[in-house]
Amino acid sequence: MFVDKVRITVIGGRGGDGAVAFHREKYVASGGPDGGDGGHGGSVILRVNDHMSTLLDFRYKRKYSAQAGANGQGRNMSGKRGENLIIEVPRGTVVRDAESNAVIVDMSTGEDFIIAKGGRGGWGNSHYATPTRQIPRFAKAGLKGQERDIIMELKLLADVGLVGFPNVGKSTLLSVTSNARPKIANYHFTTLFPNLGVIYVDEGVSFVMADIPGIIEGAAEGAGLGHDFLRHIDRCRLLVHVIDVSGSEDRDPVEDFDAICAELENYSVDLSDRPMIVAANKTDLLPPDSDNLQRLKAHVEAAGCELYEISAGTTQGTRQLMRVIAQKLQDLPPVTIYEPEYVELIEAPADPKDFDIEHYGNTWLVTGRWLERLIENINFDDYESRNHFDMQLRKCGLFARLEEMGIEDGDTVDIYDFEFEYQR
Repeated sequence: MFVDKVRITVIGGRGGDGAVAFHREKYVASGGPDGGDGGHGGSVILRVNDHMSTLLDFRYKRKYSAQAGANGQGRNMSGKRGENLIIEVPRGTVVRDAESNAVIVDMSTGEDFIIAKGGRGGWGNSHYATPTRQIPRFAKAGLKGQERDIIMELKLLADVGLVGFPNVGKSTLLSVTSNARPKIANYHFTTLFPNLGVIYVDEGVSFVMADIPGIIEGAAEGAGLGHDFLRHIDRCRLLVHVIDVSGSEDRDPVEDFDAICAELENYSVDLSDRPMIVAANKTDLLPPDSDNLQRLKAHVEAAGCELYEISAGTTQGTRQLMRVIAQKLQDLPPVTIYEPEYVELIEAPADPKDFDIEHYGNTWLVTGRWLERLIENINFDDYESRNHFDMQLRKCGLFARLEEMGIEDGDTVDIYDFEFEYQR
């Protein structure tokens, strides 16, 4: 099965919690705090695998999480860093942010890319020792890893794209000019997914050609198979429009040429401006009294395209066509690599006094960016860490504002799903 577009969720590993520990050694008095830091969480990394040709592996698994960092330990021992999660994708995969659809990275160059960073490990209590606080009994919790929804879209890396209606001989042309062996049969939509072939023209002269499934009228709006695979010719430097001039299916080649050009323009204006040459195929089946070839040649040349007569079935003219393509590619720019569009927003430091309070009966809902980050850094299983949390809430003025608004003993305070009962 050929799958070329998927949506997945990637999650960096959570950082490990810092440790609360004190040095204990015989004959050593007042060893002091020696709690180690938590290990950083693993990151999710994208890596190109040239042996992959589809995104089928992502069809059934949609969530990918890296390993969390280990908690710190006594004797200033830091926790182990979480293992990175490597996700392999085919070369040419374009990764977009699911919310904005902006390009994050184009996996065409072969370099690894960190798509979700792991969270930082929390500090151990050894970081909080001061002359006035020599026995800190609290440590920071590890931070959550980055989580994001992404869309991965495979756009084949091919120099040349074969386009045209179904059953005009695109697959046959690819098979007789390259080592590709696509399925070939005398019925529409024999080709259900793009096929790639490497064309060797001369020593040191070669290019990659893609056979795109047949396009029909309305493909740009979703009709037929062409809509699903038009994206694969986005990168092609040159388009070869294959047309059946024999009239074997009672189609008019001039109308076919105009129809395909209209679909390309409807899909993308840039695609309609791509350099194109026309391959008039099945000339060996052309009836003697037919004027299809003459009419098509005049129409194509009037549109600014060159026409070459071939017969893929007998290989007549195919070698010459490949040489013409190789020559034209020398003067065309390289395969398109999509530039990143997604911009990571760097948040300014949050103001501790910037928070909102909403009152619902005996429940007080508190929100604020600084408070959200504070919650992430507190290990609520540790008594001293909870005391530190209480002190921070008092310092930022939360309790004073709650009392001004009329909070009563026993009311519930909710800060990002952390609830506690208020007592003066």
